[in-house]
Amino acid sequence: MATWFLLIIYLAFISLGIPDSLLGAAWPVMQPEIGSSFESAGLLAMIVSAGTIVSSLFSGSVIDKYGTGKITLFSCILTAGALLGFSFSPSLLWLMLLAIPLGLGGGAVDAGLNNYVATHYKAHHMSWLHCFWGVGATMGPMIMSYFIANHNSWRQGYFQVAMIQFSLVILLLVTLPLWKRVASLKQSKVSETQSESNLKDIPQSKASWKATPLHIRGVKPTLVAFLFYCGVEATVGLWGASYLVGSKNVTAETAASWISLYYGGITIGRLITGFITLKLNNRVLILLGQLTALAGGIILLLPLPDVFTLIGFILIGLGLAPIYPGLLHETPERFGKENSAKLMGYQMAVAYTGTTLLPPLFGLIASYSSISLFPAAALVFILFMLFSSEKVNRTLKQKA
Repeated sequence: MATWFLLIIYLAFISLGIPDSLLGAAWPVMQPEIGSSFESAGLLAMIVSAGTIVSSLFSGSVIDKYGTGKITLFSCILTAGALLGFSFSPSLLWLMLLAIPLGLGGGAVDAGLNNYVATHYKAHHMSWLHCFWGVGATMGPMIMSYFIANHNSWRQGYFQVAMIQFSLVILLLVTLPLWKRVASLKQSKVSETQSESNLKDIPQSKASWKATPLHIRGVKPTLVAFLFYCGVEATVGLWGASYLVGSKNVTAETAASWISLYYGGITIGRLITGFITLKLNNRVLILLGQLTALAGGIILLLPLPDVFTLIGFILIGLGLAPIYPGLLHETPERFGKENSAKLMGYQMAVAYTGTTLLPPLFGLIASYSSISLFPAAALVFILFMLFSSEKVNRTLKQKA
């Protein structure tokens, strides 16, 4: 039963990943058809991310009330309906309205499942969980590229992705009783553990709960690292295709397929990372990932042939792969299990803030200057992420 339950969690993360990469891949052909400005993609991404922030902040109480299974099912219904609406939208206004449920659908299940896996499973499961997000994120541009190339229609791409989402909805609906059974087993184990625990631990737990985790040394630079990680991941995904079309003169369908390889790098990297975590610890993998992403950013910045541009995108994807799941899984280890739940919520909120603010910020800058600044922006975000993460490691070493 536990294996099936974990598989369903993985499949739920596929549903989170598919919509995340669609807009950037489709935007070069969407923008002229709906008659919107270039930077409007940033506005849509901001609305989606804002909805995700709101739903993630309330995820804890909502999941406690209705259960993870029901919230996951409802979230997939929201995203599937929003994607279906995207395929029929006649204007930017309709896209903006549909971006709200698209964002709300992703936040609660994302925060809930991340906290569950970080608390109850080992590091390789966290990497593989986000590998399945990468599977979805890789599928999105591939599907969009196919329909742009063969049918000259971004709308059919959104429609097909909506159908995939509805298929996941059916699967979640059929397996909903499994969530209840597993939840009952987990609750019984928790009750046994609590009954066997020493009562003198209770005051410490209460004191930790009342304390503000933001005052713990290393927390604030960790939040900055999350901000810029999600900023660079989302910026590359949203504006990468536009950069390839506008600055490298690559066709829209080729650009979409190249961005799918970027997400493919994240996916394959996380699959491999899951095995490497059995030999190397999270902190080493995080640093190696950041240096790999930095190398990819430098390649994009240099005036090299197009094939090196593709290599740069893939290296950034491979480099980003271990960073996010590694940082999440380190939370209980770095700052204590008693602070993990609160900090996970803070980290998710800051991460979504990076997704919300940084890509639109670059879009605004590019609209007044040039999309050719894209490699420089990606490189700056990577450097800020690297410096923040290393500051956490230095702080924790001093504390020790």
